[in-house]
Amino acid sequence: MKQSEIFAGLEKYDVPKIFEEIKTPAYVIDEEQLIANGQILKEIQDRTGCKILLAQKAFSNYNMYKTLAPYLAGTEASGLYEARLGAEEMPEGEVHVFCGAYRDEDFEELLKYADHIVFNSVAQLKRFGSQAKDAGKSVGIRINPEVSTQDGHDIYDPCGSGSRLGVTLEQWQKHMTAELIELLEGIHFHTLCEQDSDALETTLKVVEERFGAYFKNLKWINFGGGHHITRRDYDVDRLIKCIERIQKKYGVTVYLEPGEACALNAGYMVTKVLDVVENDGKQIAILDSSAACHMPDVIEMPYMPPLMGAMAHREGATFNGETGSKAPDSKNYPYILAGPTCLAGDVIGTYFLDRELSVGDTLVFGDMAIYTTCKNNTFNGMPLPDICCLHKNGEIKTLVSFGYESFKERLGR
Repeated sequence: MKQSEIFAGLEKYDVPKIFEEIKTPAYVIDEEQLIANGQILKEIQDRTGCKILLAQKAFSNYNMYKTLAPYLAGTEASGLYEARLGAEEMPEGEVHVFCGAYRDEDFEELLKYADHIVFNSVAQLKRFGSQAKDAGKSVGIRINPEVSTQDGHDIYDPCGSGSRLGVTLEQWQKHMTAELIELLEGIHFHTLCEQDSDALETTLKVVEERFGAYFKNLKWINFGGGHHITRRDYDVDRLIKCIERIQKKYGVTVYLEPGEACALNAGYMVTKVLDVVENDGKQIAILDSSAACHMPDVIEMPYMPPLMGAMAHREGATFNGETGSKAPDSKNYPYILAGPTCLAGDVIGTYFLDRELSVGDTLVFGDMAIYTTCKNNTFNGMPLPDICCLHKNGEIKTLVSFGYESFKERLGR
């Protein structure tokens, strides 16, 4: 993605002046960008009759659920706590839940919040399916079509060899009984990660070939998440054709549950330079934000978050929004940007800036609304960043602040 897309919400502001009053590090959620994403998702639902849910695993800042609620059909949860959060904070919407395995002690409470419950295995369906059905819930099972469309991110490939996620055709044919099939109202699959609708089209073909015979009498089919619908170059028309074809052919309602698409490019990490050190001729800027603590996907995936006004340097990385390996301009200033923790690998990456950095300078990372606030941690006693909202009128309001007690209470009382 180009910087003009990633930082579109800041184009009309004087950056970093608008961030001068906030305490760093801070996540800043862009209300206007959330609405723009929501409008795209709402249009697809209006055109097709499908239903789109917010996958809370990617974005669970419930203070902003009221902003998204008018554009979505509800929330998707990965367990009890997210199901409860969705029910409480987006109460007019449906609550869907999928978990790799449910716990006996949680399941009865889960039934209070969930509308759709999706099971990961035949054994779990057998164990809990009748209980869910008797409670008036819509029961589904996750299938594994065993078709990988990932490229280089095995950690996010649920169709890889030995995956624990979803029932393969072999396991279905071996263990599913007519009584268990009778419990089902829906089929769920989730195979994508930040992908376009061509990957969905590929997956659908295999899903129908392997499992289409079992779609009789279903009420819904859930295409899962990973659809990068709100990216500017995403092929929405192809997605709509996929949805309409499946709905017409099988008489079902199609659900999608994107997380990233709901909050794509709708958040920033605002951070300051604490120090600049040199080693082996390299300039290293130590920030008050941490990759390990505040942007864990930087290390886990790994990837480099976009930095406003800078070029990222990593083989195959993005330079000024264009993927390639061209060398940065010699007039740019290279800096390794890193966190203040004791972890040697707490490094965000090497960036080429158009200026020298000094202590106190403000930097702004983009696309920081997703997989950040819901995954951060307090390793090394690092404070959790404040969470702020950039409202449509340009006002920035702090939604929540964290201090020492937030760190301490996670470890005992």
